[in-house]
Amino acid sequence: MGKPSEVTDATFRSDVLESELPVLVDFWASWCGPCRMVAPVVDELAEEYEGRVKIVKVNADENVDILVSYGVRSIPTLMLFKGGQVLDQVVGFHPKGELLQLLNGALVEDAA
Repeated sequence: MGKPSEVTDATFRSDVLESELPVLVDFWASWCGPCRMVAPVVDELAEEYEGRVKIVKVNADENVDILVSYGVRSIPTLMLFKGGQVLDQVVGFHPKGELLQLLNGALVEDAA
């Protein structure tokens, strides 16, 4: 079953920027209430999109370099990467339907 994997400053390039698949990155922290609210949704998406979209988590407290590099100021922030570039991002809690639209938009571009 699909489950988000943890990505660190050290593995971000290989796991996200060099990925063949689009990658949804969930920037989170254990003390963040909205992060805990979005976590089950991200887990569901990881299962539903397994093999089509890679879904990973970045602990904001432990991987500050990535946050600084991408200007992440609030968490949760979810960024969609494709071909090593940020395709889209959402900040704060968003319902599953909005996240589905985000992911499906990346997949539609592939099919075009």
